[in-house]
Amino acid sequence: MLSCRHLGLLALLALGQGWEDAGDPCDNFTDLNLSHCFMGTSLYVRLLLYTRSNLGCGRELHHHLFPSQPLFNLSRPTAFVIHGYRPTGAPPIWIDHLVRLLAEQEDMNVIVVDWNRGAANLNYIAAVAYTRDAASNLTGFIRNMQEEGASLSSLHLIGVSLGAHLAGYVGANLKGKIGRITGLDPAGPLFNSATPDDRLDPSDAMFVDVLHTDMNSFGLRGAHGHIDFYANGGADQPGCPKTIFAGKSYFVCDHQRSMLLYLCALNHTCSLTAYPCSSYADFLDGRCMQCEAFRPAPCPQLGYDISQWRESLLRLGQTKVFFSTTATLPYRKLNYRVDMVTWNQYLRWGVVHIRLHSGRTFSEARIDQSADTFN
Repeated sequence: MLSCRHLGLLALLALGQGWEDAGDPCDNFTDLNLSHCFMGTSLYVRLLLYTRSNLGCGRELHHHLFPSQPLFNLSRPTAFVIHGYRPTGAPPIWIDHLVRLLAEQEDMNVIVVDWNRGAANLNYIAAVAYTRDAASNLTGFIRNMQEEGASLSSLHLIGVSLGAHLAGYVGANLKGKIGRITGLDPAGPLFNSATPDDRLDPSDAMFVDVLHTDMNSFGLRGAHGHIDFYANGGADQPGCPKTIFAGKSYFVCDHQRSMLLYLCALNHTCSLTAYPCSSYADFLDGRCMQCEAFRPAPCPQLGYDISQWRESLLRLGQTKVFFSTTATLPYRKLNYRVDMVTWNQYLRWGVVHIRLHSGRTFSEARIDQSADTFN
């Protein structure tokens, strides 16, 4: 669920891509409205297949009739895209963009898990309850894939918000043998105090990576993957409203930023390098600019290809990595460490302003995460 002010940004990512299948009618994501949400919806799960041959036209898969869908090649890797809570019932506007960008990474099956009937409820608790049933449904489908020859290690579940926990349940049902689960700002309400069995955790897949952008509101606090990326500390995001007078955007902007950052990383527009650190405060203080543990690989980057860091991360265990972004595309923000020696005779108290010049342009930072003494 993304706010209207992001529509233009996302449209740029899909510019010029509007292929439409000339054959049978396309199977589209379920589109509901507020009346459905007020009345409440019962769970119904649809699986929409996209490949490089039908990027603009989804094909609904039946749970047991794989040979009837020639586009579904089980020898290819498969990514499942799982959305979260849908309080308005409208389709997520990022679905098409994510499908196209995933297909650009490698030749794969992309399956959109459409559980909008179930997720579209004004009652959030009802949507949470449906995640278990939806996970059971998807688990059955994956087991059928396995019986037909698919390898669990070639599967990648990408869960957004509440969908991240749904992905975790699927992984747990399959004894952690799924290849990878990516959680984009996993939902926090009703999950922050949950046990590992009741939320996403590292045992749910062979590799779990998590991006945090809204830990102080709709997102999940803590660390829940083999690697946890914390954008701007994982809470307040630059450019998002700071007061309630901004309306809906005040509530959802930080949470939605996880998808925008992930899309940008997949599009290779952003190069979002993250640094292992014990806390965001230490990261801001410049104490975590080294990545010896990953050598000869560089510091980890947010995105699809994690092959060069995977072995190190599995060896290190749960790893927290932090990065900063700008408020708008392409979000990339270079990090500089500045060491200062002060010569004043008397004790001073305050903050530091730094301006970096490059020709006629400049960038200014106020180092104020903690006021300090200078002597």
